[in-house]
Amino acid sequence: MADTELLAKTIRRDALRMVHRARASHIASALSITDILAVLYGAVLNVDPANPRWDGRDRFILSKGHACVAVYATLAARGFFPHAQLETYGQDYSDLMNHISHKVPGVEFSTGSLGHGLPFGAGKALAAKRRGAAWRTVVLTSDGEWGEGSNWEAALFAAHHGLDNLVVVLDYNKLQSLTTVAATLNLEPLADKFRAFGWEVHEVDGHDHAALRGAIGGAPWVAGRPSLVLAHTTKGKGVSFMENSVRWHYSSPNDEQLAQALAELE
Repeated sequence: MADTELLAKTIRRDALRMVHRARASHIASALSITDILAVLYGAVLNVDPANPRWDGRDRFILSKGHACVAVYATLAARGFFPHAQLETYGQDYSDLMNHISHKVPGVEFSTGSLGHGLPFGAGKALAAKRRGAAWRTVVLTSDGEWGEGSNWEAALFAAHHGLDNLVVVLDYNKLQSLTTVAATLNLEPLADKFRAFGWEVHEVDGHDHAALRGAIGGAPWVAGRPSLVLAHTTKGKGVSFMENSVRWHYSSPNDEQLAQALAELE
């Protein structure tokens, strides 16, 4: 088991450098899910960096594909590919594309258009059930993408088929694109909606590593029911001037801002 707090700090620093170097977007979205990824890859998922396509591996799917720098940084830190490859992020012909790509070792599925990760993940979970396989599927979604009907259809499908080998971690930072989730399309009462759809729900602080490890690692909590970890998070977590600011959904830090952000993470 890795030191997940140290892993999270490494992920944040590498993600900031990647976005700055590429003059790319979505750094706040990446920082929002960093602690979740650190716990998944440091303490929960059954994966093998030396054999990324091992058939017995747990399947992890990032549905919010725009936050890919956090996953790339995580995979590099865990040894799925050389750390130096992170410097190619966003460059022409690089496998490290600006939305997550299955060309990268350790990535199961390319995503970008929101609302696709869970339908794919539900299919993987159903396949595992029918094969009698022990591996689990974990899907990390944004909150804003729950305005997509495809997600709710997949949620119904998962409960109908008793997919207790499926875990959704919902990054509930309550901001999307240009404003709040509530102003765009209010999701509340979100936990109750999932329960009504036949899911078991645990709400946690999405930056509390012990709480995340207990919730995700302990699923399924009820046999025959898919599991939702409703992770309350802060967009831009770890960098004071990025936290809870919609500006950093699209903005890229300049040299001075990068230096300040890295200093705060020391």
